Amino acid sequence: MLRIITQQADVRSELQRICDRTNDEQVLHKEATVREVLQAVKRQGDKAVLHYTEEFDHQILKPEELRVTGSEIDAAYQQVSKELVEAIRLASRQIEAFHRQRVPKSWIHFDDDEVVLGKRYTPVDRAGIYVPGGRAAYPSTVLMNAIPAQVAGVRRIIMVTPPGASKTIYPAVLVAAQEVGLQEIYRVGGAQAIAALAYGTKTIPKVDVITGPGNIYVTLAKKLVYGTVGIDSLAGPSEVLIIADETANPVHVAADMLAQAEHDPMAAAILLTTDPALAKNVQVAVERQLVDHPRRTLTEKALAHYGLIVIVESLQAAAELSNEFAPEHLELEVEDPWEKVLPFIRHAGAIFLGHSTPEAVGDYIAGPNHTLPTSGAARYASPLGVETFLKHSSIIQYSQTALEKVAGAIDALAAAEGLPSHADSVRRRVQKEE
Repeated sequence: MLRIITQQADVRSELQRICDRTNDEQVLHKEATVREVLQAVKRQGDKAVLHYTEEFDHQILKPEELRVTGSEIDAAYQQVSKELVEAIRLASRQIEAFHRQRVPKSWIHFDDDEVVLGKRYTPVDRAGIYVPGGRAAYPSTVLMNAIPAQVAGVRRIIMVTPPGASKTIYPAVLVAAQEVGLQEIYRVGGAQAIAALAYGTKTIPKVDVITGPGNIYVTLAKKLVYGTVGIDSLAGPSEVLIIADETANPVHVAADMLAQAEHDPMAAAILLTTDPALAKNVQVAVERQLVDHPRRTLTEKALAHYGLIVIVESLQAAAELSNEFAPEHLELEVEDPWEKVLPFIRHAGAIFLGHSTPEAVGDYIAGPNHTLPTSGAARYASPLGVETFLKHSSIIQYSQTALEKVAGAIDALAAAEGLPSHADSVRRRVQKEE
């Protein structure tokens, strides 16, 4: 059963424990395994990828079976409903429309004395997107990762996703990939997939940026290859924090908490409420909704370890606790959330306002990205977006007149730093020839 706590000292320690759930001793042990996988794939390429796919995913593949074929994608359309295809297309349009509004523009500024300054945005050449598998199919993750890369102008997008039973990929995932025009799809998951994208193998090309959520092994692998490649964020395991008052419907709140907990045994679902009656009613509603839940065992494990209901004195106090936790998903199920809570929120990956905006709207159809910073990273990180696949170069041009005007300042700074050739590179350009 979900715990209900009221003591503020207990609240803060519990929230910190949940936030730190990817840094315990068991995770450190997993990190050693991930390091081993990364080094093996770096040295042995496809051989190591196939070995770990057999060891971890229990699928024996040949090198030529790593890449998904066009016939498999065609067959996938026969295994999904027309309603699902239409839903994928609707979501694609919404996601593309949102991300097209976020494309940063290159700019040039012409200053006095023919000084030109600016910023030029260019996409990475290759992006690797990770789509989780195993416990569930995630066609929405295909869309959320591929579409921003396409909007950014990335020329080559490589998708990896773990194989299921009989080496198959979920049909809905393949359909989503086809709908957004992905040409390179590889049936490999886990740390070995991240390693293949980071270092490249004979079959799987090396990329510049890796995005997409995954389990703890995927998250640790992304953390360890950062620097060799760019990453979006350390996205996972997932979490929701709900701030609710007496106007919230306990059945809806319970459903939203379960929607998060069903992802993963390490998923977190937290409710902060000013209403003790709501707290108790949500606790009861969760138990009722778990009775015939298809993923009950997994969901109960998540709730037992990382589920929590907290009774707070005020909505402002709830906002402050939320800021300390910096949740991936934040739901404001209160009366007038724009005035009563939102002004106090500083850190959150995605914010869902009002009683008719469950997290599932953002997961699937609204348009903003559902790949978000987790475990407190929302204090400094942002959702995946077009910017993830872009980098900018500074543009600088000085005229002779402009250089002469700043030569003295450059000389003084270079001298202070003990770098005479820095000063010389300017002095030789501005000195009059004898």
